[in-house]
Amino acid sequence: MRRKSRIPSEDKCVKILLEEGVNSNVLKHVLKVSEVAKDLANRLESKGYHVNRKLVAAGALLHDIGRAVTHDVSHGVIGGQIVRRRKLDERLAKIVERHVGAGISEEEAVKLKLGSISLIPETIEEKIVCYADKLVDGDRKVEFTETLKYFKEKLGSDHPAIRRLEELNEFFQEILS
Repeated sequence: MRRKSRIPSEDKCVKILLEEGVNSNVLKHVLKVSEVAKDLANRLESKGYHVNRKLVAAGALLHDIGRAVTHDVSHGVIGGQIVRRRKLDERLAKIVERHVGAGISEEEAVKLKLGSISLIPETIEEKIVCYADKLVDGDRKVEFTETLKYFKEKLGSDHPAIRRLEELNEFFQEILS
C-alpha cells in the first residue's frame, strides 16, 4: 500500500487554507506568491540546483496559513503549529515558520516572544518561498527594492532584518543573473 504524501497537492493546500479560515486577500496573496515561487524554482533548476518543486508549491500556498489566526509577526510560528496539527510534512512547517521578513534570529524570536528558536530560512525551498513572498505585495509582483524600502521604513535601516533581506536578495541575484 502506497503511503499518502504529507505534502498536499496545490488544490488540497487551497482547501486547507479555506478550512482554516484565511480571508480572500490572503488567498489571492498566496496564489501570487506560489506563481512567483514556482518560477524561481524553475529558474534555479535551470542553473543546476535541485529543488523539490512540490514542496515549494505547497510551502508557498501555505506560508500565510497562520494569518487565519493573526496578522502580526507570530503568524509564521502559528502557521507552523497549524501545519503540524494537520500532520503535514515537517519541511512545510519550517517553510511557514521561516518566511517572515528574511527570517528571525533566535535572539529576536525570544524578544518577540516567539520562543527560543531560529526562524532563519536554511533550505533552498525555504529561501525560495521567503524570497517569493518579498516579491509580492498583496496580489501584485513588485521589485525587491520596494519591499526593502517598506522594511526600512517599518523597522529602521539599522535593524538586523534589513541585512538579512539584502543577503537573501544577493543570494538569488548571484544565481539568477
